[in-house]
Amino acid sequence: MTRRRLPSLIALRAFEAVGRTGSVRAAGDELAVSHTVVSRHLQNLQKTLGVALVRGEGRGVMLTDAGASFHAQISQAFDIIARATMSARPSSLPTLNIWCIPGIANRLLLSRLPELTGPPRNWEVNLQPTLTHPDLARGEADAEIVYADTVDSRGSLIAEALVRPRVFPVASPAYLARYPAIRSLDDLSKIALIHEESTEQWARWFELAGLDDLPPLRGQRLWHAHLAIEAARLGQGVALGNEVLVDDDLRSGALVEVISSSVYMETYQLVALKQRWGDPEIVALRNWLKRVLAER
Repeated sequence: MTRRRLPSLIALRAFEAVGRTGSVRAAGDELAVSHTVVSRHLQNLQKTLGVALVRGEGRGVMLTDAGASFHAQISQAFDIIARATMSARPSSLPTLNIWCIPGIANRLLLSRLPELTGPPRNWEVNLQPTLTHPDLARGEADAEIVYADTVDSRGSLIAEALVRPRVFPVASPAYLARYPAIRSLDDLSKIALIHEESTEQWARWFELAGLDDLPPLRGQRLWHAHLAIEAARLGQGVALGNEVLVDDDLRSGALVEVISSSVYMETYQLVALKQRWGDPEIVALRNWLKRVLAER
């Protein structure tokens, strides 16, 4: 019997991620491709099927009725593939899948990862930097490292606070030499700042720092904290950093704290299923994270 021709599996993967995250850009972050590539996959898939699967909705996308029905079935298919993959892996090579907010993954954890993968464990560790939250109950990941306002353990999940770092503006010495007049919150609010996804984080920081009359904020948007910090290191402006992400740069002199402040925002947390909280790999991950953060 001839198997029916399927649409591109890459396009199906992109569509599944878009439907789950509600965002082409978030799907691109998860799949480690640009949002334009995801958009092209969506267009090709809709052309192949001859039906509209998504429609624009503000800054995101919504599934059409046909898209929602198709997405539900595609998600089940990927669940089956994921379970089959896990079953096929040799039990002697356990794999620890961790989804992690990109900033701490790139600037702190990556260099220490061999401590998890090497002897005596010899685990395979997949560290996926992403802003998308995995469905832990479906086995998309074993654990997640997030940066969030509250430590929220509800339902089947448990979260443990790792550290709540101080947040402050940073810039390179070369940049501050060019703009020496930044001495107050008001001065800082009027320059072109380096933002992540939007101006919201900077606006909240100014509010917590005590600036009441905030003007419209300007500056480039780079979506991720580690990119904003790297742009600051390159002398492109002032970014928001925290003690976890910029300690090494402050010690080396690559970055300087622009204005002294005492602002605390989100908390780094480890999230996993309650039923797995005592599993050896989750315990090892939790202890490793605490050690890495304590030794930074």
